[in-house]
Amino acid sequence: MKSPAPLFSEDSARYATWMAQVVAITRHADLLEWLRGDVQHCLPHDILMVGWGDFQDGAIQHDILSELPGARSYGPGTEGVPFLLRRLHDHWVAGGAMPCRLDFNLFAHLMGNASLPGSFPHVLSGMRSVLVHAMHDERARQTCLYAFLSTGVIPAEPAQRAVKVLMPSIDHALRQIALLPQQHPQPPVAARSLPDDACGLSERETQIMAWVAMGKTNAEIGTILNISGYTVKNHMQRIFQKLNVFNRAQAVSRITRVSLHG
Repeated sequence: MKSPAPLFSEDSARYATWMAQVVAITRHADLLEWLRGDVQHCLPHDILMVGWGDFQDGAIQHDILSELPGARSYGPGTEGVPFLLRRLHDHWVAGGAMPCRLDFNLFAHLMGNASLPGSFPHVLSGMRSVLVHAMHDERARQTCLYAFLSTGVIPAEPAQRAVKVLMPSIDHALRQIALLPQQHPQPPVAARSLPDDACGLSERETQIMAWVAMGKTNAEIGTILNISGYTVKNHMQRIFQKLNVFNRAQAVSRITRVSLHG
């Protein structure tokens, strides 16, 4: 096994200073200021995306830290962030659960329409590379994944070494920050509080309606659920018949009324 490259004395002193600063971080703004400071010298990035939860079968919560306009945790176009984080997690696992630098152009399309100025997909369209690493909490049985995105090329060797050293401090800082209101786990509106046979929809049809309520197209839903867009279209036709509606907006309205009023 190849041993890790040793840290130079100046690197050790720098890392020690950064780790000491983490203790004072209590807000998202504090963490962003810390990340945008000297950390940029060894871990350059424009956006930090963080996801935590069950990356195999369960829900994933996320945070986005960046100074870029439109790069906000729950701004327009962020509904697909958990799906994007799952794909990045797959590549991290395939890479031996080690820091990996990837071409972000391979993933940008997963966020959907990037033509809307000010939306998160629009911001992501300018990203060129991403450095991915994660930490697994055995006691909580969940993984926390970190994706550092840059408009430039993130240098592989120094950044991969830096992220392994800094990851415990970054993870500790994130755990000190209070959850945003949207980060308290909740199922999508279309699926919330619905009995199993609500409106006569099957489990798959309920899943599809949850994504329809978030504005996803048939093609995007197919990618998320690993089925074809044509199959989604067929499901939608059956959903329209069951709900006695003629379009997606009417279907979402009907599901929402049932969810809220029974």
